[in-house]
Amino acid sequence: MSDPGPAEQYARARESAEQNRIHSITAEFAASQEFELDDFQIEGCRALEDGKSVLVAAPTGAGKTIVGEFAIHLAMREPGVKAFYTTPMKALSNQKFRELQQVYGESEVGLLTGDTNINGNARVVVMTTEVLRNMLYADSPALRGLRYVVMDEVHYLADRFRGAVWEEVIIHLPPAVRMISLSATVSNAEEFGDWLDTVRGDTAVIVSEIRPVPLEQHVLVRGDLLPLFDDRAGIATAQVNQELMRIRSFKGNNYENNRRAQSSNSARHGGYQSSRRRTKHGNKPPVRSANVPRMERIDRPEVIALLDRANLLPAIFFIFSRVGCDAAVQQVRRSGLRLTTAEERAEIRATVEERTRALHDEDLAVLGYWDWLSNLERGVASHHAGLLPAFKEVVEDLYRRRLVKVVFATETLALGINMPARTVVLEKLEKFNGEARVAITSGEYTQLTGRAGRRGIDVEGHAVIQWAEGLDPQSVAALASRRTYPLNSSFRPTYNMAVNLIDQFGRPRAREILESSFAQFQADRAVVGLARKVREQEESLAGYKKAMSCDRGDFAEYSGIRRELSDLERTNRKDANASRSTRDARQKQLATLRRRMQRHPCHQCPEREDHARWGERYWRMKRTTDQLRREIDNRTGTVARIFDRVVDVLHTLQYVNIDDEGVVSLTAAGRTMRRIYGERDLLVAESIRQGLWNKLDAPSLAALACSLVYEPRRDESGSGERALPRGAFRVALAETLTLWQELDDLEQDHKLPGSEPPAAGLAQAMYSWARGGMLDRVLSEADMAAGDFVRWSKQTIDLLDQLSLVADAPLATTARKALDAVRRGIVAYGTV
Repeated sequence: MSDPGPAEQYARARESAEQNRIHSITAEFAASQEFELDDFQIEGCRALEDGKSVLVAAPTGAGKTIVGEFAIHLAMREPGVKAFYTTPMKALSNQKFRELQQVYGESEVGLLTGDTNINGNARVVVMTTEVLRNMLYADSPALRGLRYVVMDEVHYLADRFRGAVWEEVIIHLPPAVRMISLSATVSNAEEFGDWLDTVRGDTAVIVSEIRPVPLEQHVLVRGDLLPLFDDRAGIATAQVNQELMRIRSFKGNNYENNRRAQSSNSARHGGYQSSRRRTKHGNKPPVRSANVPRMERIDRPEVIALLDRANLLPAIFFIFSRVGCDAAVQQVRRSGLRLTTAEERAEIRATVEERTRALHDEDLAVLGYWDWLSNLERGVASHHAGLLPAFKEVVEDLYRRRLVKVVFATETLALGINMPARTVVLEKLEKFNGEARVAITSGEYTQLTGRAGRRGIDVEGHAVIQWAEGLDPQSVAALASRRTYPLNSSFRPTYNMAVNLIDQFGRPRAREILESSFAQFQADRAVVGLARKVREQEESLAGYKKAMSCDRGDFAEYSGIRRELSDLERTNRKDANASRSTRDARQKQLATLRRRMQRHPCHQCPEREDHARWGERYWRMKRTTDQLRREIDNRTGTVARIFDRVVDVLHTLQYVNIDDEGVVSLTAAGRTMRRIYGERDLLVAESIRQGLWNKLDAPSLAALACSLVYEPRRDESGSGERALPRGAFRVALAETLTLWQELDDLEQDHKLPGSEPPAAGLAQAMYSWARGGMLDRVLSEADMAAGDFVRWSKQTIDLLDQLSLVADAPLATTARKALDAVRRGIVAYGTV
């Protein structure tokens, strides 16, 4: 190929200059970043600059949020334009709020998380997804000027409890708003992108499966780190390390005799072998008997020391149990292992004292503050939902600053919190799901190990699986190789959603909106496949019909008579115990069919049986085709049918009126329900309307509200066998439970899923807390960790806040008093 001439070179240069001019904002933004942007990040930014919405699906830690931050950058360039950044969790919202404050300043960034309202009218507001949904239904003035909405962790749409909120937001955002959807790698990103394109307009789908920091996979066999995959086989083949397959069959001395051979293939070789281990006293660890039949795992302190010598810290150990996380920290403490210098310990203590100075000394003692601080000074911590939110934030901060070197965490840490590690250790590949121990999925494995590898710091990340009896290296390799999982909708209409849609759009338009949900989109996609099969079978039916054609008459009709006769004879044989009258009726019907068959012109055709064989094929296929048609009918409009059932319940309870022409409108009760959000929207609305809680004082109302939001553990009695507050509370609880049963029966009658009864297991503790009880007594009554109590308290506050806004006096006044009574001490301690 010849070199381009001057004219062509000039044309190319002009085209390149034009492209650079068009995407100059992207170039400017990219130049301001700490790292050079990857191709998928640039592609996402350019799509936004071109006025499109975007869906970015990429691995954990790949830097998806850069595209969301570019949207905020675009908003801040235009006067009066706003950007919202939504997350599924308050912890993520708090973290993003602080990050954006550092970039744009405190005056330009706000935070809304239900129980926190900071600078809510700012141009950039971080919020939980539920807050944005509520703003859309209330037509909040804060929506004016909104141009960009970032939906971080949008794959939460599949969550069966909260996923519907994401779809509500996506459907209801004004058309002019550009959406930036950030998702973990899902196998049906294109399908999800097609739906977004349908409901939001022009949407660019950007999928990247490349980790910016490569991930090395290891198996820890006693004290040796062996690669999971054979590097010599190449990435494409991803062949399991054959040493691991051989080790699986080794026992005792066989393993010991082969350790030297294994060490030559150990990951990264030097420094990884247990033969180089030393105890804290400098001596070699004792040599185990060569005849021990099991390859026991080494203790956690030894694992940490091994990782430390190999320069593989900081690390996150994922343990699928809170108790296990706390026990692991204590095990490390008892071993005497210390991972910090004197300077680091001083910095840790100063940070902790600064971040916890607002907590009372007596509360700190109850929370185990001194042991927690001592462990932090060693460079070790646990991280789980039972930890006080303020303590969790300190752990996250110290870990990011590399002052804490090892964190033992439950899988909740993997959900988007910015705590990248050099190494992730999985002690087990199964977890307890509340009913049984189940293997983790490939999606969970990817999410957990995705924490390994810090961009700009690590050349590679490391995932370490600890060997256990029965471990199958092939199964581990399969988990590590499959990096995707499907995103499936969990959308279903709720009572609150129904009244808001009817109020804004009317019933016909509301049905159309619901038909545009991702749930219906996926159902329709399945229908497309079924319809294609129906069309193919209809072509075959036409061929069969042609093959059984007869010049004597309509053989399809004749074949139908034969089929009916055959079916009736079969039924008659099987139902030998039928009554005499039934048998007589059947005999008459059989005689009639035989006469019709014998008189039919095709009965005398000499090729009758050849035609009949085609006829049998025809009727068998017609039966399966009819079944497929019925399945299509059942799938089409499923979401709208559920909506109709919800409307019927609302009509029965007089939350909506339906006139003679079928027009639906809200009653006064329906208008109240518009502002009641949550799983128990109908129960709360009915309790308010019937005045069940009007006689409660503030502590009793707090306890009752807690009973509506609290979800007991599976091994805990749903109604709570612990002591309950006396007096008016017990009367109100009994009446609320009776009402719940009536509503549940009504829902069952309308073919709607019921709900669990209110659970009063935490009522006494919440009652004591609202009355000013001491923290140690309240946690003892609750029989739960401080972090759990704070979480349920904040959900209680959220419901009390709704009551204070929608109810009339005296309930509204009592709700506000109850809210203030609950929001104190560790519950009121700020998390931002």
